[in-house]
This record gives sequence, structure tokens and C-alpha cells, in this order.
Amino acid sequence: MPPANPEKEDAAREDAAREDAAREHAPKAAGAGRAGKTAAQGPSAAAAPESPESPGGREGATGDSGRGLKLHHLRPAPGARTAKTRVGRGEASKGKTAGRGTKGTRARNTMRLGFEGGQMPLYRRVPKLRGFSNAGFGTTYQVVNTGRLAELYPSGGDVTPDDLVARGAIRKGERVKVLADGDLSVALRVSAHAFSASARERITGAGGSVTEL
Repeated sequence: MPPANPEKEDAAREDAAREDAAREHAPKAAGAGRAGKTAAQGPSAAAAPESPESPGGREGATGDSGRGLKLHHLRPAPGARTAKTRVGRGEASKGKTAGRGTKGTRARNTMRLGFEGGQMPLYRRVPKLRGFSNAGFGTTYQVVNTGRLAELYPSGGDVTPDDLVARGAIRKGERVKVLADGDLSVALRVSAHAFSASARERITGAGGSVTEL
């Protein structure tokens, strides 16, 4: 067994003593530091509890009484103005296709004349070159029957298109044709654009007359 070294033993004992003294001194120093900080802040700061509505509180830190910052609270900085995006100015962001995607109807500026979304267009739906018709050349009349004339003129008299318009029997500016629907027992002098054969007989048979305009 090697002989003990007195110098090393003395150095070890001194180190252990210094460590014990440091451990005993550390809690006292920490307590003194906390006490000094509280004293420096003053008695009001140490005694008053932190209000939840104060800026230092948990809810007050958001600035909206606990509700937090919302999107509608955001505002641009005074004087700030974002420049307009200039599309179609080279192959960069929105430069090549200018945000319109690739091809298709919505990538074009306009659609061709007569395009109806792919359905059969009007110029192909309308029949063409299918013969001739007189339908567009016919004459249209407003019809007045002899029974209606008997109601409008119970005591007889002169019947003209203008007088029929005033009584609400026909529309203004159209031709009038008299037909023999209804009985007629008074003498009427009727002026109209056309008469049926039976209407002529009924009017003249009641003692009246017909005049074709």
C-alpha cells in the first residue's frame, strides 16, 4: 500500500470546505436578491395584483379584452398603395398567360359571332330555301259580329271603324270585317273594310245598308 500524501489530503479537505460554504451561502443570496427587487419596485407594485384587463395581463396583451386580433382589424399603413399587377409582360408571374390558364374559351378575348355555347345556332335552326309562302302577304282583319253590333247600337244608326274604336269594340288602325254571328233586328248603316255574304244579307234584311271601305 503506497504511503499517504499529506499535501493532497489537505487540499481535498479545503475544497470540500469551500463547497459546503458555497451551498450554505447560495439560498441566502437568492432570497436577498428577490427581497431587494421587491423593495425597489415599491410597496404598491408588490401588493397590487396584476389586473387581467391591464396591458400586462394575459387578456390585455391582445389589445381587445381577450377577443384577440381579427382580420377586420387590419388596415394598410398610412400612405401605402400596392401597385397594380401588370399581366402579360413576359414569362414571369402572370406574364405568359396572364392568369387565364391554358387555352379554352376563357383564355380568349372574344368568341366568334353567332356562337351559342355549342348548341345548334339560330342561323342553322331557321329553315331556309324551302319553297314560297303567302303567309307574310295576307291581310289581317279585326272581326265584329252582327250580334255585337246589335248590342252596341240598340236603336240603330251609323256604324264606322272610328265609332267602333271609340266604343272599345276594335283596335285603332286595323282593318274591320263584319261577320254574321248573332241576330240583328235594327237598321244599321255599316261601313267596314270587308263583309261576309251572310253578314250582308242579315244587315240588309234588317233594313240597313253596307258600305265597303
